[in-house]
Amino acid sequence: MRIALVHDYLAQDGGAEAVLRAFQEIWPEAPTYVLFYNKKTTSEDFGRRDIRTTFMQKLPFVKSRFQWFLPLMPHATETFELDSFDVVLSSTSAFAKGVITQPTSLHISYCHTPTRYLWNNAADYVGDLKYNWFVKKGINLLLTKLRLWDSLAASRVDVFLANSRTVAHRILKFYRRESAVVNPPIEADKFSVAKKIDDYFAAGGRLVSYKRFDLIIRAFNRLGLRLKIFGDGPEYQDLRAMAKDNIEFLGRVSDETRAEVLSRAIAFIHPQEEDFGLTAVESMASGRPVIAWARGGALESVIPGLSGEFFDEQIAEDLAAAVMRFRPENYHPQKIREYALKFDVRPFRENIKKFVENEWRRFQAENHAREGAYQSSLTFNI
Repeated sequence: MRIALVHDYLAQDGGAEAVLRAFQEIWPEAPTYVLFYNKKTTSEDFGRRDIRTTFMQKLPFVKSRFQWFLPLMPHATETFELDSFDVVLSSTSAFAKGVITQPTSLHISYCHTPTRYLWNNAADYVGDLKYNWFVKKGINLLLTKLRLWDSLAASRVDVFLANSRTVAHRILKFYRRESAVVNPPIEADKFSVAKKIDDYFAAGGRLVSYKRFDLIIRAFNRLGLRLKIFGDGPEYQDLRAMAKDNIEFLGRVSDETRAEVLSRAIAFIHPQEEDFGLTAVESMASGRPVIAWARGGALESVIPGLSGEFFDEQIAEDLAAAVMRFRPENYHPQKIREYALKFDVRPFRENIKKFVENEWRRFQAENHAREGAYQSSLTFNI
């Protein structure tokens, strides 16, 4: 079975890239096709792999201002030469599902979410852009064209995998396709239970508007409790400006520092709707519970009384009330970690490998059956 891996682009190191690394560990000889690749902002693990890029790799500013090049990405995706592969496995939240494959090739797409800025977050995406109304009008027209292409791209996929039930529901809503669910992995070995808990709460990730760090800051400004936030992003300066002295911004941190911050926190704060929410699960792998908004992927990982608690309304007042109600002594760190191990990368790799192999056998059998039926019809006609 000759397999190719396809990913949207390599410009950051997040949960989608963790999935891609797991794919590469299962099939180390498989080439990985991406629109472009920025070595400086992604894991050094990718430097040891066969990464193949498009013409976009040579465009000026593409690595730092890739949003400018959205109109080119559908065409660039369709230029990948994949004719020699039996199976194409794409990892995508945007363009990679749109690759063109041969009728004899099986395309399985692991979907992190239907393209967020085209579907469920389109209005927020445009509203957050710091441009005048005329430019935003042009962007809306572009998104309409991209939405049409995205629907067409989804129809090229033979089998969809979703990273959560939340995403499976979106795939059904926006693409009218069924999907199996395999949750994304964490590297549990990088996290451990601390011997002593400190007196702060933790939050972290990419500092972007939909993750609602502003809500956390408003709640903790009112509570006066210690809070540590790790991560960087476009909202960094605005969030720091609104935070009081009890809130500490750590910026972009190493894996080791993130693990330590999570393991010593009272609890991890998760106020956003995520596709799944890997950082929350990493907190669980550190033995610490999660206080989460009762929406999205958190509903699939947070078990009240075992791995965390929910708050119902996405407002600062409800989050603050949940923090005040929270009793860390009701939670058992080792039990939380044991629960989190079900999301470790090792069972993920086993599940994905088994799924791809089973689907390839099924695909071959269906092709043979169709070919046999075609030959029979020719014989009958003669």
